[in-house]
This record gives sequence, structure tokens and C-alpha cells, in this order.
Amino acid sequence: MPESEQQYEFSEFSGEFVDDDVMVTIGIYRPAGTNGDWTLEVVDQEGYSTVWDDLFSTDREAFEEFLATIQRDGIRSFLDLSIHTVH
Repeated sequence: MPESEQQYEFSEFSGEFVDDDVMVTIGIYRPAGTNGDWTLEVVDQEGYSTVWDDLFSTDREAFEEFLATIQRDGIRSFLDLSIHTVH
């Protein structure tokens, strides 16, 4: 199936996240109908996307990695346009 037609299942951890007056949208997803690994993507207010290279066994692991990144680097690290793939 072409990727443009791929359907995705989104985790309950997906959604908007606000910290330090910056809002990002978290997407934690995997191909629908599978037990595959989860992708973590963060989209900033300008629409720039940061996607982790590594996949996660559970959606909780992906969300915990997002929180660890916020704690380590700050939410503003997602506003740096030179970063598009992470970790």
C-alpha cells in the first residue's frame, strides 16, 4: 500500500502540550491494525516537524521520551529549525 494511503492508529498520549508559553502537538502513532512499534513526532506552532529516528515498543515509552527531552533540552528545542530528526 502506498504510504500516502496508510492509515494510522494514534495513541491516547497524542495531542497538544504547552510548556513555557510554547505549544507543540505530539503525535504518537503506528500503522492501524498492527501491533507494530510507535513513532514519535512533535510539530511546533509553525508546522515544523521533529520525528525521532528510533521507534518505541509502547506508546508510553514514546511519551516518556518526549517528557525526558523537554526536561533535558526544554520545549524551545523544538523551535530550532535546524532540528528535524532526533535521537
